[in-house]
Amino acid sequence: MDAVLNLNYNQILSLVRQLPVRTQLRLGRILTKDATRAELEYFLETFKTDELSEEDILSEVQQVRKERHARHQKETGHC
Repeated sequence: MDAVLNLNYNQILSLVRQLPVRTQLRLGRILTKDATRAELEYFLETFKTDELSEEDILSEVQQVRKERHARHQKETGHC
């Protein structure tokens, strides 16, 4: 049988603050890790596409680099 305990944010915070500092730090690291993972998964899913291949991306990066290099050469007078 599962038990459910309904606590609000302030109640949880109060309980956590009663824990030893090392346990609080460990809990903080775990929560940060979980939140980061959830955000990463959200962004990966949001921007997921089959329209771009790695080759397309690399080609575009190379083109932009060439353009920036040419612009830099022109601005500094090094042709």
